[in-house]
Amino acid sequence: MHIIENGNVAAALGVLLCRANVIAAYPITPQTPLTEKLSEYVESGEMKAEYIPVESEHSALAVCIAASSAGARAFTATSANGLLYMHEQVQWAAGARLPLVMCVVNRAVGAPWNVWNDQQDSISQRDTGWIQMYCCDHQQIIDSVIKAYWLAEKVSIPIMVCYDGYILSHTYMPFEVPDQEKVDAFLPPFRPDYALNHEEPANLNTVTLPDVRMDVRGEIAHGYMEIRYLLQEEMRTSLTVVAEAEKRFTDIFGRGGDPFIEPYLCDDAEYIAVGLGSLTYQLRVSVDVLRKEGIMVGVMGIRFYRPFPDVAIANALKGKKGVIVFEKALSYGYEGALVSDLKSALYEHLAGTGALPVVQNFILGIGGRDIRTEDLTQTLRAATKSRVAKEPVWIGLKI
Repeated sequence: MHIIENGNVAAALGVLLCRANVIAAYPITPQTPLTEKLSEYVESGEMKAEYIPVESEHSALAVCIAASSAGARAFTATSANGLLYMHEQVQWAAGARLPLVMCVVNRAVGAPWNVWNDQQDSISQRDTGWIQMYCCDHQQIIDSVIKAYWLAEKVSIPIMVCYDGYILSHTYMPFEVPDQEKVDAFLPPFRPDYALNHEEPANLNTVTLPDVRMDVRGEIAHGYMEIRYLLQEEMRTSLTVVAEAEKRFTDIFGRGGDPFIEPYLCDDAEYIAVGLGSLTYQLRVSVDVLRKEGIMVGVMGIRFYRPFPDVAIANALKGKKGVIVFEKALSYGYEGALVSDLKSALYEHLAGTGALPVVQNFILGIGGRDIRTEDLTQTLRAATKSRVAKEPVWIGLKI
């Protein structure tokens, strides 16, 4: 079934189709309509779930942690300062290896106060142990929510499904809503390896000591360092499971592609523009203009930011003359976080091969500053002629 709706509804439909058991909700713009839509599904009886309004974002994720620990499929959503308020529980969910899914509807964080779009909120949480997926349109939103539950429950790692506030959350576009039968075939009921049970009481995530120790059964138990090591190792190996999820999804739903990156006119390109989210679709308009001028440019959207698909990215950019990275976030005091990770991947896999491209970094759209397609076109045109600067260049800055 094809419908025309906004991005928040696309996300809500994904959660509905995944048969989530517990929804924790606290309002924050521009995420609020997503959990409101889920409340409508629950109230009408269309969705059989516990809908729990809470007093803060911290509590929203705490509810999901408790629900998932008890064996339920849980969901929440947030934006900006709400995500930052969750930060303690974000770390906890990852350390507890809970397969939660949370939509992050990207918005600038205060101060100063700002309700418009950039990606500083989710990027600031990149090192918390959550998988991060970025969506470019409404079809990717609903599909990513469905894939996220399968992946999270397969690897026992929580997932953020990130999409741009207003640009996607509040705009309307057509997308396909998959049949419930196909979603059920793709995503079986949640069967955790262990769930809290009053008949078999247990302590979870108790205090660990600096070294390993005996557990209550007299067996050697992992210490904190081993637990974190395993999270890192399994985050990295989950890239294989991501590819498995994409193939499984394609086989059942008949659509899919590269699980890690989304290339556009990259095969014969000399220069590649790189970014996260809906910006990469806007960049396609500029690429089409420059192609008519004979400038061989392509666009590569990165779908998974954590775990970072370094091999796929390096292979896609090998032998290109230049890479132009556009970011709506910044690692203050250095450069964009994405460009740092991308440079590391290129150096690791291409250094000494003679195929290492020049990398440039542009910061734009901070706090919802308008991103004009003409500015993107001019920037790309200039970047293909010479390296603009070693430091990040801000587009649209008025100082």
